[in-house]
Amino acid sequence: MTATEQRPSTTVTHPLEPLSAAEVGAAAALLRETGHAGPTCRFVSLVLHEPPKAAVLAFDADGTPTAREASAVVLDRADGRTYEATVSLTDSAVTRWEHVPGVQPQVLLEEFFACEEIVKADPGVQEALRERGITEFGGVMVDPWSAGHYGDETEGRLVRALVWVKIGGPDDNGYAHPVENLVVYVDTLAGRVAKLEDHGVVPVPQQPGNYTAADVEPRTDLKPISITQPDGTSFAVDGHEVRWQKWRFRVGFTPREGLVLHTVRYDDAGRERPVLHRASLSEMVVPYGDPAPTHRRKNAFDAGEYNIGTLANPLELGCDCLGEIRYFDAVLADGDGNPLTIPNAVCLHEEDHGLLWKHTDFRTEKVEVRRSRRLVISFVATVGNYEYGFFWYLYQDGTIEFDVKLTGIMSTGAVPPGTTPTHGQLLNADGLYAPIHQHVFNMRLDFDVDGTANSVYEIDTETDPPGPDNPLGNAFRTTATRLETESAAQRRVSLDRARYWVVRSAEARNAVGEPTGYAIKPHGTTVPFVRPEASVMRRAGFMAHHLWVTPYDEHERHAAGEYPNQHSGGDGLPRWTAADRDVTDTDVVVWYTFGSHHVARLEDWPVMPVQHVGFLLQPVGFFDRNPALDVPPPQGHCE
Repeated sequence: MTATEQRPSTTVTHPLEPLSAAEVGAAAALLRETGHAGPTCRFVSLVLHEPPKAAVLAFDADGTPTAREASAVVLDRADGRTYEATVSLTDSAVTRWEHVPGVQPQVLLEEFFACEEIVKADPGVQEALRERGITEFGGVMVDPWSAGHYGDETEGRLVRALVWVKIGGPDDNGYAHPVENLVVYVDTLAGRVAKLEDHGVVPVPQQPGNYTAADVEPRTDLKPISITQPDGTSFAVDGHEVRWQKWRFRVGFTPREGLVLHTVRYDDAGRERPVLHRASLSEMVVPYGDPAPTHRRKNAFDAGEYNIGTLANPLELGCDCLGEIRYFDAVLADGDGNPLTIPNAVCLHEEDHGLLWKHTDFRTEKVEVRRSRRLVISFVATVGNYEYGFFWYLYQDGTIEFDVKLTGIMSTGAVPPGTTPTHGQLLNADGLYAPIHQHVFNMRLDFDVDGTANSVYEIDTETDPPGPDNPLGNAFRTTATRLETESAAQRRVSLDRARYWVVRSAEARNAVGEPTGYAIKPHGTTVPFVRPEASVMRRAGFMAHHLWVTPYDEHERHAAGEYPNQHSGGDGLPRWTAADRDVTDTDVVVWYTFGSHHVARLEDWPVMPVQHVGFLLQPVGFFDRNPALDVPPPQGHCE
């Protein structure tokens, strides 16, 4: 049970192959050497500039060459200006250098770490801590939350720092000891505290919240589970292209989105049929429902404000992934533009998944059973107190599943002992509590179901009215409504109608003459509970609907816009769809919003068991029959 030692090797250069470490270094060097990126400039991101879809499809069809380019977002710390750049690696030239006025790019890792030192060294913060009985500052723990936009912030590049303290030493769980009512705004460019808010002393909870094996006596009755594949895995990897069973796709990775799937296709009787051109996390936001001063402005955009891909964990065999594993490293850029490699950032492996299909002919007692196997492509990111596991599953019957596994530690607060919080769950008698909150995700799904010409249909189930055609009152049926414009395609899940959506080909037909299609099957959805005028609702307008549909535009990538950090709102999907473009029989992008509604439990403390939220992409008339009929029967007595 060991990880495959061989790293992905490239035998064919594909336009979507991620930048190598050498390419990252070369692109940054070009920006430096040409005088664009000076000594005060920091690289927020440096990634492959993906070619337009037409160029990728042309390459896949006949090998038409494409230029190799890199895209960069650069922050000049001298004046706070943000720049976007395009670098031609083919021609060794900077082809675009453009100032983007009035925006703040994502928080850099170096800013994240510097914030804690700035806060701990500030005399005003130290005095506020002394008033709470904290006289040693070595154990003070600072989380820099994004500042948001409320109209009363001071000028500058801001983070909103919240404070905890490790009472029991460096390995203590500091989230058990929040310093309530102390909020510190840090200007990361100036390197100083811009504003200090102290809303009154609340006693710091003292009870420990430690959770390691050294703190909790482990169970002793677990026997080992060993997963082996003595004949090797059933998948093949060439560079970042993966083939498994009848699936073929490419693995990508960006600092902002993390794991990306490209050109997902299914081999149907020797014919490769496209399903998705590109699938990725577009944006996510975590709105808190507590109006207390410490928590009312908690609404982090973990992709658009923090570059969640840069926070990916190096995954470990037997811990994060189990079995015969193939890893992909993530090659990013640090603030200087130097290559930064996160080893084992993406895990690829197979899992047994129980029954695939079964039937027993009770008349002959003959049994036919097939076991399901799925391919898993995953990464895990740590965002401050929280961990997010992002898992794509491909199944042998043509189904695709996306699952987010939420774990880590809740962001905590404190109330005076004897007080019951209104907007959260008390976790102990010492006043520690966890506020109610949500985790809302938006996925950008660039469908190409049997080609680029697609339409989206809403499928509702309706009860037939009483009458002669429904004499027993048992009749119900589905109705399909084509969503023809961007405004008409802004939709919500409806349990009362068992609603789902199908992306159908405008050209391909199945054996019964219907358009081939893929369904978006919701499971795990929520709606926003903040008021419509709330700042987070303006800034994360994608939360208003579970489904959005737009015509393909390579520049429309992120549901809350390119630069949500400190942005007033209204960008992204609300702005684009105001044009109310036609979305019928064309190249469509589906934006799907789903989320976890987290009402804290005692069982979520001190570290939260994994919660799941996600959706299915399921073939609907894409195949003419069950595509998993040819899966061989299990070895042994089932044959």
